[in-house]
Amino acid sequence: MAKATDGDGTPVPQRLLAAATRLFAEQGYDRTSVQEIVEAAGVTKGALYHYFGSKEDLLHEVYARVLRLQQERLDAYADAEEPIERRLRDAAADVVVTTIDNLDDASIFFRSMHHLSPEKNKQVRIERRRYHERFRALIEEGQRAGVFSAATPADLVVDYHFGSVHHLSTWYSPDGPLSQQEVADHLADLLLRALRP
Repeated sequence: MAKATDGDGTPVPQRLLAAATRLFAEQGYDRTSVQEIVEAAGVTKGALYHYFGSKEDLLHEVYARVLRLQQERLDAYADAEEPIERRLRDAAADVVVTTIDNLDDASIFFRSMHHLSPEKNKQVRIERRRYHERFRALIEEGQRAGVFSAATPADLVVDYHFGSVHHLSTWYSPDGPLSQQEVADHLADLLLRALRP
């Protein structure tokens, strides 16, 4: 079935996600009604339920789309024919850039994750764990090769980096003194310095 589009060709699911993301960021998930979302997207409730089934499905997709993008990019960095330091640094910087590019999505999700059903919450945790395990595997590869210090367990190194990433929505501003790439470079360099033998 072809996706219905608006005048500029934007598919209905993307219009709904864009409207939901903006409203969830401005008002909060719990204070945003389905009616407000469909009015902002210029569609009917029937269209929302056709593509997403519920407001909760929209919340899940807000985060899942970013995580899918980040997983694809991490897989590409991890599989590249580059030295392990380059692959890890590129992956560490990329997750910062893609999080900043999708800052509303990240902040909405961390504020509103508790609104997900236990089943959807479990799905998200599985997706996040898969990402973190692939990232951890890069660290472990470098530790086994003696390129990275094994003094700190890889799990703790992952938590260290992603703790910084998850807090970006609380302090990063595009109008601030650092560009997203500068923040990404600083955090990636901190990670590599922490892993030096």
